[in-house]
Amino acid sequence: MNLSPISWLPAGTVYGTLLNFRREQALWAARMAEPPYKGAPRAPVLYVKTANTFSPHGADVPLPARVPEVDIGATLGLVVGAAAGPGLASVEGVVLLNDLSVPHDSYYRPPVRFKCLDGFLGIGSRCVPLAGLGELSALSLDVRVNGALRQSVRFDGLVRDAATLLTDVNAFMTLRPGDVLMLGTDCLPDGTRPRARAGDRIEIDAPGFAPLVNTLVGEATS
Repeated sequence: MNLSPISWLPAGTVYGTLLNFRREQALWAARMAEPPYKGAPRAPVLYVKTANTFSPHGADVPLPARVPEVDIGATLGLVVGAAAGPGLASVEGVVLLNDLSVPHDSYYRPPVRFKCLDGFLGIGSRCVPLAGLGELSALSLDVRVNGALRQSVRFDGLVRDAATLLTDVNAFMTLRPGDVLMLGTDCLPDGTRPRARAGDRIEIDAPGFAPLVNTLVGEATS
């Protein structure tokens, strides 16, 4: 396995956010009225990326034989600091993330077996201070697979911007220093996400950040 020097990894819990891009929420709107929920979510819908998923920049990500391809979820993570305060005042910095997932149809509370396989969270090499980034809503990132551009994500398309998301999450749970809250991942126009297979090199770039690169490798079989 190819491992890069580890320069930064989360010290707390990493939370993903579902349906926080307007395009995807619009695509799912009709199904939100169906049982069992019978309406759009009123609060952020979260899930957890466990510590076994952490893959530093440059590391290989093993794919089990039963997983022929993965969805790529390029996003930004807000890193909670020790300072208290409303909204972004509690944020220490921002990190580039690649939230990998086994392709699945469910949009509420995806099962752990789809989101938390070993290595399924690519993590940028450093936490970038907010002051050096400007308005987060003005940021965009590009996703390339083997050098080919597969997606561009714009953070002016969020349902809840960074400050609002933090406020709404803190209304029902306490984020602690070291925790990371993802802003969410966007879909392509057809509702899918970019996909990659064993042997593919995934690179995520955003202004102000060093690129995040991970390579998918087929898991050795005995």
